[in-house]
Amino acid sequence: MALTLASAWYPRGELPRLMKLLPLLREVYQALVITLPPDVDGTIQKALDEMGQQYQGQIMGMVTTDWSWGRYQSLQAALATPATHIHYVDLDRLLRWVETRPQEWRQTAQSVSAHDCLIIGRTPAAYASHPQALVQTEAISNLVASYLLSHPVDVSAGSKGFSRQAAGYLVAHCQPGRALGSDAEWPVTLMRAGFAIDYVEVDGLDWEIPDQGQPSAANTLRQRQIAIEYDADPENWKRRVAVAFEIVQSGIEASTRMSQ
Repeated sequence: MALTLASAWYPRGELPRLMKLLPLLREVYQALVITLPPDVDGTIQKALDEMGQQYQGQIMGMVTTDWSWGRYQSLQAALATPATHIHYVDLDRLLRWVETRPQEWRQTAQSVSAHDCLIIGRTPAAYASHPQALVQTEAISNLVASYLLSHPVDVSAGSKGFSRQAAGYLVAHCQPGRALGSDAEWPVTLMRAGFAIDYVEVDGLDWEIPDQGQPSAANTLRQRQIAIEYDADPENWKRRVAVAFEIVQSGIEASTRMSQ
């Protein structure tokens, strides 16, 4: 298996952790494709360029013209590598996963080779680490996605695995622009095209936001403290309702599109 990492990254202080964990990442991923927002600090792009030089072009940092294209473009660029399979995961979530549960991450990433589409969701314990603004709104989008896929799934953990054929189908038949909507759009699109959809839950995709700006992954106490603060801000609830709506809408549109 030649496994490529496809990842979107909006940097919030994770660069030192990425540099520290890079040797571990390279043990699992033959190549790393990381997309970045248009307003990214130039030092981030420079650091990724230097990593690419160090590893003979097997690490690629790409600045997007529109951040809503980040996930799609990372998947598209991953197809330019010799990958037989692609593991998509939001980079901030990946770093936490590798730091806190490296064996689980390694086993899950390696298992991608056995699937056309592997949805990687959260165990109840991992899900419960999130603030209620996420738990309650994602319950809705996950319920709709589960109905569309005819199987109980957590699609909103920011991680999925694809065979090269499945990833190529997504790039050819999906459009960029609703990044978080891909949580439902991608697996629904593949299911409607006849690809097998599989599912696994992991502990390592617990809440990553408290890690921002920290030298290492946050502990449970910090997660709880930041969750309380997060839930106290009505704007966060408003934002998460919009995210859930985007996921639901994208999933339904993919189901309708593929049935025509």
